[in-house]
Amino acid sequence: MSSSEIVYLVRHAKAGERRVWDGDDLARPLSNTGWKQAEALGKRLADKRAGKRVSQLYSSPYVRCVQTLEPLAERLGTTIHEDDRLLEGKPFEDVLELLAEIEDGAVLCSHGDIIPDTIQALARRGMELQSPPDWRKATVWVLKRKGERITKGKVWPPPL
Repeated sequence: MSSSEIVYLVRHAKAGERRVWDGDDLARPLSNTGWKQAEALGKRLADKRAGKRVSQLYSSPYVRCVQTLEPLAERLGTTIHEDDRLLEGKPFEDVLELLAEIEDGAVLCSHGDIIPDTIQALARRGMELQSPPDWRKATVWVLKRKGERITKGKVWPPPL
């Protein structure tokens, strides 16, 4: 294990509006803007491979989360692992457990309730916030880890 590892925690890109979606929310897809955000995220994260490579992709099983990582998966020629610990409505402790298990360079995609809860829990546990929090869709939290402990976190704003 290196002295400092990086993992990425992504809030899914923009999806169609929940109030007008007529199906199961699990199947609500990205909007046209969301697809553009996903493409931009995929390009940015794939370009990071020169410094800190992306290793594995983990997503909530919700379609909008999986779709957010699809352009990155295509660029890297890899698959997306669905993990129920990233589901909307899950406790942040589940995500903390996953963060402790995953390999350096992993990218996780989750929801607007999970991301703030997880970041706030990490801050309470001593993570240094290196940027003001941003909870918008398609934000990426870059988390530095030493062993199982997340030591620093900063957020990239949404690409669009």
